[in-house]
Amino acid sequence: MTVKVLLADDQALLRATFRILIDSCPDLEVVGEASNGAEALELARTHHPDVVLMDIRMPGTDGLSGTAGICADPELASTRVLILTTFETEDYVAQALRAGASGFLGKDVTADALLVGIRTVASGEALLSPGATRTLITRFLTSPAPGTYLAPPERLAELTGREREVMALAAEGKSNAEIAELLVVSPLTVRTHIHRAMTKLNARDRAQLVVIAYQTGLVQAGGHNEAPTTHRSSSTPDGLPG
Repeated sequence: MTVKVLLADDQALLRATFRILIDSCPDLEVVGEASNGAEALELARTHHPDVVLMDIRMPGTDGLSGTAGICADPELASTRVLILTTFETEDYVAQALRAGASGFLGKDVTADALLVGIRTVASGEALLSPGATRTLITRFLTSPAPGTYLAPPERLAELTGREREVMALAAEGKSNAEIAELLVVSPLTVRTHIHRAMTKLNARDRAQLVVIAYQTGLVQAGGHNEAPTTHRSSSTPDGLPG
């Protein structure tokens, strides 16, 4: 399947460079270009891209507002936003995640890393650049502003112990394959637990699940979490332990 990409950046030359790079890959295709957040939202509603590559600082409607608009539109539930910007500050990272972004990369990223990032976000994984460290993220997400909680802590009671464990490991930045190895289950089992946790907590994607893990205290600064630490499945590798 071809991943459809929408470019949102106020620099025409940069958009052209991204288009050439992305269109050179047989599994990726640029379906539109926007110069601000409002245009990105309009074009997203027209083309329904899999990934929007979004700059933050743009004239008029910025990338954060554009991201919030895209992520709040039920008809764009399958569209993921990957923030790409030179302004990789802690506050921007936190605002982008709160707005619903699935990933965050600095513009100093290599071409190969950018392509990998697009594919990663399109597959449903969350993506944070090395500069967006967990310590900086938790500094903002564990002290959210009023009205920015994605789910109250008591909602964690709706999850099974294994779902909370998988959620905590995902929030610590581990991939499905790494979680599967730790818990001695298959990556498909991990993916199922992630999906069930997202459904129960009304998380739009894996990135929002990470935000919820920090906001509810499931994962805390320094890597401490309240999830079970026994990394051994009590069922077959492809089973779904509770």
